[in-house]
Amino acid sequence: MNPSATKQAAARGAATRTYRIAVIPGDGTGPEVIREGCKVLDAVVQRQGVRLEWRRYDVGGERYLKTGETLPESVLKELREADAIYLGAIGHPQVKPGILEQGILLRLRFELDQYINLRPVKLYPGVWTPVKDKGPEEIDFVVVRENTEGLYAGVGGFLRKGTAEEVALQTSVNTRRGIERCIRFAFEYTRKRNKAKKLTLCGKTNVLTYAHDLWQRVFTEVAAEYADIKTDYTHVDACCMWMVKNPEWFDVIVTDNMFGDIITDLGAMIQGGMGIAAGGNLNPNGVSMFEPIGGSAPKYTGQNVINPLAAICAGGMMLEQLGEAKAAQAIEGAVMQVTATKLKSLAAGQMGYSTSEVGDLVVQALGDQK
Repeated sequence: MNPSATKQAAARGAATRTYRIAVIPGDGTGPEVIREGCKVLDAVVQRQGVRLEWRRYDVGGERYLKTGETLPESVLKELREADAIYLGAIGHPQVKPGILEQGILLRLRFELDQYINLRPVKLYPGVWTPVKDKGPEEIDFVVVRENTEGLYAGVGGFLRKGTAEEVALQTSVNTRRGIERCIRFAFEYTRKRNKAKKLTLCGKTNVLTYAHDLWQRVFTEVAAEYADIKTDYTHVDACCMWMVKNPEWFDVIVTDNMFGDIITDLGAMIQGGMGIAAGGNLNPNGVSMFEPIGGSAPKYTGQNVINPLAAICAGGMMLEQLGEAKAAQAIEGAVMQVTATKLKSLAAGQMGYSTSEVGDLVVQALGDQK
């Protein structure tokens, strides 16, 4: 729950809780999936005494190609004042890789101190998984990824660039403060999730003997304050193996930025693919950002065939973070009903329905709930 968002919403109206949501539809199929997400979110909040005030921002590849701007200061200032950010996708085939990612996505994470990346890995009923003999009961865990440090902090440089003796350095930044707040969040989340109440630290202490020694020591120290939470440790390579062989072993995994980036994409595959994977970039006391994980998928732009469920699930995560747990649960229940009874596949063009029709199916499923 975002305390500042709740306070702001309360100040704007006692009878109806109003949240200001900054919408960045972005590139490619981003606007299409965000359209369906907004449709579902508007439908669910009507029953909860909640109003969503949408504010759309033209940020992404097209703007960059026209103006040379990635994230203008004026836009960033307004985003700081939002209750949450709802992001479609960033990525344009005509823009060099790294420009939009660093200029928009990473900048937002750092500027808004979104130090947690939260990635549920949950297989819904009716969804195919490549993992043999595993179903929804076995694939249901969450990855808590540190989101503002590590190798992504951008510390490094070149020596003798462009020569045969070139050297490239990229330094992983790991601070006790950054590690501890991530680990504490993971323990609190494990307690709140209240399932297996087990938290696994994923690292590489046998090779990364400085950074991950610090992670291990902080993890052990904080664990002493959470006697009700079981803990264990896995090397990242072993973690990848067990996520495929025995995903039921995991409840919550906490890890650093780079390893989290890798294992969550593996997690997306075992839960059915990028079309169902959603994530949140969280500042627990500030502005958080929620997005589908699948990217802009430019080859499907404008065809109305892309799967919007990941964006819809990201919207549910956003409501939960804002403190609207009942509405968030309703969205997940509706999505599960649709995957179990309607869709032929999660793949673009193979769902048996168009993008907009899938959004309509989720809205209809919401209406079926008592």
